[in-house]
Amino acid sequence: MPEERPGVADLGLDLGEVQRIVLTALTEDLGTPPRDVTSESTIPAGQIDTAELVARADGVVAGLLVAAEVFAATSAGTATFQAVATDGDRVRRGDVLAVITGPTRALLTAERTALNLICRMSGVATHTRKWADLLAGSGATVLDTRKTTPGLRMLEKYAVRAGGGTNKRMGLYDVAMIKDNHKLAAGSITAAYTLVRQTFPDVVVQVEVTTLAEAQEAVEAGADFLLCDNMTPEALAEVVRVVGDRVELEATGNLTLETAAAYANTGVDYLSVGGLTHSSPILDIALDLRPR
Repeated sequence: MPEERPGVADLGLDLGEVQRIVLTALTEDLGTPPRDVTSESTIPAGQIDTAELVARADGVVAGLLVAAEVFAATSAGTATFQAVATDGDRVRRGDVLAVITGPTRALLTAERTALNLICRMSGVATHTRKWADLLAGSGATVLDTRKTTPGLRMLEKYAVRAGGGTNKRMGLYDVAMIKDNHKLAAGSITAAYTLVRQTFPDVVVQVEVTTLAEAQEAVEAGADFLLCDNMTPEALAEVVRVVGDRVELEATGNLTLETAAAYANTGVDYLSVGGLTHSSPILDIALDLRPR
C-alpha cells in the first residue's frame, strides 16, 4: 500500500484488488460501452469543478482510498483527490472528508459508485466501532465472519479493521473451521480434527462447540481455537474456567450490543458478530459540488 495513497491508515488494503472492484462497480453502472448519458448531455467536456465528500451523519469513515480510485478511473487519472480525514477517524455530520478537483463529467459519473462503496464501508466501520468501544477494557475483541457481501469481502473486512475490530479468517483457504456438519460427516470432533491436521498440517484449526464436553474433546484433540456457539454466559464462563488457559475462545451466535458485556465478562477472548458485515446500515455521505 503506497504511502502516498490518500486517507489510508496502516490497515492493509490491496490496491490491485480495490481497482478490480472499482472497475466491476463502474461497469455495472455505466454499461458497455461505458457512458453517462445525463452528464455527457448536460456538461461541456472541458468543464472543471471541485467537489467535496461530506459526512451527513456522525460515524467512522472507511474507504477513502476506494473512493479516490473511482474518481481516478472516471477521469483517466486527471482528478486530484485530497483526503481531509483518514480511514478509522471518527467524523461528525458536516465534516468534509475529501476534496476532489477534475473534469465535472468525471466527478458526476463517479459519484454514485464512489458513494456506494464508501458509505457501505463507513457503515461497517461505524457499527464495528460501537462494539469495540463497548468491549474496551474487557480483554475481549470483536471479530467479523464470512457473512459478507459477495465480491466486497476484502473491503468489508478492511472496514471492520478501520472500526477497531479484528478479522477471524478471510475465507475457506486460510483457516480450518470444523462446524457441526463437518463433525457429522467425519463422525466426531476428534475424527474431523485428525483428518484436517493430516491433510493440512500447518493450518490453524478452529472447532465449533456447543457444550463443555465438546470443548474438552476439541482441546484434547489439539484444537487451537474454539467457537462457543449459542452458549449462555454461565455456560461460557465454565468453558473459560476449564479450558481457557489452553486455547483461544470465541463467543458466537446471536450476540447483541445489549448482551455483549455479559459475554465479555466471562473472560472469553473474542465475540464474533456476523452483523458487522451483513447488517450494518450505511453511513450517509454525500458529494457536493462547490458553487462556481
